[in-house]
Amino acid sequence: MADIYLPTLHTFAMKNEFTGSWGMLRFKIEPSVVMATAKEVDFAQSNIRCRFWHGLYCFEKSTVEADRTFPMTEEGRLEMKAWLESNIGIKGAASRVDSPPLLLQICKKL
Repeated sequence: MADIYLPTLHTFAMKNEFTGSWGMLRFKIEPSVVMATAKEVDFAQSNIRCRFWHGLYCFEKSTVEADRTFPMTEEGRLEMKAWLESNIGIKGAASRVDSPPLLLQICKKL
């Protein structure tokens, strides 16, 4: 099974977005952070939105296939990771983008 890398919860608590990929799966993660004080995050009120698509193109040039929001907790981050990993093979994306036959097909179309 795939092991998709996701940054730590602290990365999202600092309002950082993250984009990543595994084979043809692409995803974008955006935190919605609510501050309890000027320096403290209210984790109970904050969440993390994750969207994914399959293909070669960036978020702006693609059609999002699924959109889900998770709690901003370590459990929520791990649930998001499992959700992404369970969607790697959707839309016939079992081939990795770096496999030679797929790269040849892409280059021929360009």
